[in-house]
Amino acid sequence: MFDSLSDRLGGVFAKLRGRGALNEADVREAMREVRIALLEADVALPVVRRFIDSVTEAAVGQSVLRSVTPGQQVVKIVNDALVEMLGGGETATLDLAATPPVVIMMVGLQGSGKTTTTAKLAKMLRETQGKKVLMASLDVNRPAAQEQLRVLGEQVQVATLPIIAGQTPTAIAERALHSARLQAVDVLLLDTAGRLHVDSQLMDEMKAVSAIATPREILLVVDALTGQDAVNVAQSFGGEVDLTGVILTRMDGDARGGAALSMRAVTGKPIKFAGTGEKLDALEPFRPDRVAGRILGMGDVVSLVEKAAANIDAEDAEKLAARMAKGQFDMNDLRGQLRQMQKMGGLGALAGMLPGMKKAKAAMDSSGMDDRVLVRMDAIIGSMTPKERARPDLLNAKRKVRIAKGAGMQVQDINKLIKMHQEMERAMKQIRKMGGMKGLAAMFGKGGLGGGLGGAMGGAGGAGGLPGVLPGLGGGGLPGLGGGGPDLSKFLKK
Repeated sequence: MFDSLSDRLGGVFAKLRGRGALNEADVREAMREVRIALLEADVALPVVRRFIDSVTEAAVGQSVLRSVTPGQQVVKIVNDALVEMLGGGETATLDLAATPPVVIMMVGLQGSGKTTTTAKLAKMLRETQGKKVLMASLDVNRPAAQEQLRVLGEQVQVATLPIIAGQTPTAIAERALHSARLQAVDVLLLDTAGRLHVDSQLMDEMKAVSAIATPREILLVVDALTGQDAVNVAQSFGGEVDLTGVILTRMDGDARGGAALSMRAVTGKPIKFAGTGEKLDALEPFRPDRVAGRILGMGDVVSLVEKAAANIDAEDAEKLAARMAKGQFDMNDLRGQLRQMQKMGGLGALAGMLPGMKKAKAAMDSSGMDDRVLVRMDAIIGSMTPKERARPDLLNAKRKVRIAKGAGMQVQDINKLIKMHQEMERAMKQIRKMGGMKGLAAMFGKGGLGGGLGGAMGGAGGAGGLPGVLPGLGGGGLPGLGGGGPDLSKFLKK
């Protein structure tokens, strides 16, 4: 979402860092460029003015201008101001400290992703906090809205209130409360009706439901792609009901980011969650400090490690590490690594969380590379027999032709994947020569297999690979974003 803004700010700060000393005129010129970048990102004008005034005042101080690294100091000041604009250093959380069932009311306009977000939130509460959750749809206007929530409930393994045709939203709310008490539910999620625009009927309906359910949280779901309209919607809803927070959907889209940057400052309501994709697990707590880091190109390694911990099986990781320590790494192991990367959001999502990876990510995009490369590699390995996966040395010309036909690829693509595996295997032998598990640790500390796997993105990154996140790939982290390995750029562009 913030790519354009991040690129603009990166250019401004690169100029500042390139100068040994700064004067007040340099800082003010840089702040003018930052102001233009924020306005182009659709940030509200009053918010931009306050932001630039506070940053400029702090940046032209003598302690900054006389600093050994004034450019870095200015970047830190901007980072701190961004964090403050986005909601401060602490992550806003749900207030569930009440006698069960705790009611959370979801409100918003039609098309903002409210029903899907309700299911995502229910899944998160069940899996991360162990809560017993019940969902109820109060949308009696949109066709099949209640049925949609029921289907989503089955997918996320969360109970939904049985549908009774002809009931009013207030009657459904009363029945949902009664049912939640009988079933000893911890959290009751009420998915209210949406409209194409804010109207008095919608507001009256929400007020009536709120009076009956007395929700602990009223969360407004807004589409980040609507820009400043999202802020206007938040102000309209906030004037009628007591909002406790905002959920921004489609944060993975190509919007300019103005809604996210303006929301807290204009409405005074914290952004509590961000929808980052279509999948039902694509909902993340909104952490201002980490978002600011991504905007300024500093990455978000903490989120990356958390994502790895949530998606990687520790037992499988230990088994793979033990095999690697013996110099063993077959196609099954490679396939496991590729699938772990897919679970963690794919190449683009992971690269976006790593500091200094903006250029590599841009090179990936310009080369037409995307997450389909992981699917293609998986398809090739899936077309091999179990024996071939365990012993890649069996892959002769005849077998390669068969595998290519089975995967819908060319023999050249099979050769490139085999070359990639061979690079990894060579690294395994180096580990073994360096002394088993000690050698494994040493390799991981020196950039791991990134150097051996690099270039698979067409030389997008530098030597040494990325910080290690995936077990088995060690310091290399993501295959193909380091330097010195097989060139799979043609394979990736297919």
